[in-house]
Amino acid sequence: MTTFLRLCCTGSVLLGLLAATPLQAQEIHVGFVKTERVLKEATEAKAAQAKLALEFSKREKDIVNRETSLKSAVDKFQLEAATMPESQRNARQKQLVDQDRELLLMRRNFQEDLSARKKDELSQFLAHVDKVIKRLAEAEKYDVIFQSAVYVNPKYDMTDTVLKALNAQKDK
Repeated sequence: MTTFLRLCCTGSVLLGLLAATPLQAQEIHVGFVKTERVLKEATEAKAAQAKLALEFSKREKDIVNRETSLKSAVDKFQLEAATMPESQRNARQKQLVDQDRELLLMRRNFQEDLSARKKDELSQFLAHVDKVIKRLAEAEKYDVIFQSAVYVNPKYDMTDTVLKALNAQKDK
């Protein structure tokens, strides 16, 4: 019985080796793209960042000006508070608190709007990058392309190729 079991196990191992041999003969074409680098170096990504900066610069400047104005009003109030009548001091303090609350709301709305726009621009850009990567994968017959990994051998890095394709497309 044990001889039969050994023959079955040996036969299974040999069949497994024979079946694995054709798989080993095929070479898998693998690539890797560093998405962070594409986001930093692609012309289209830089243009999107500049567009957002321009779009939101006026609102940000307005908020900064209001913050500066409020700070100087608070400083002035602190200097004059001791000599003011209590009713005037309370009214002025309430006014400054209201201005501060309004400024915080403006800042929060600004951050939310900016964040939403960045997310929109990023998703549009990444969708475009994915299309370019798929086109390159089909053209160069890649089997798999990764965009996230713990370690990648530099010979599989195709980030430069993707950047060239993206920047060439933008120039056209």
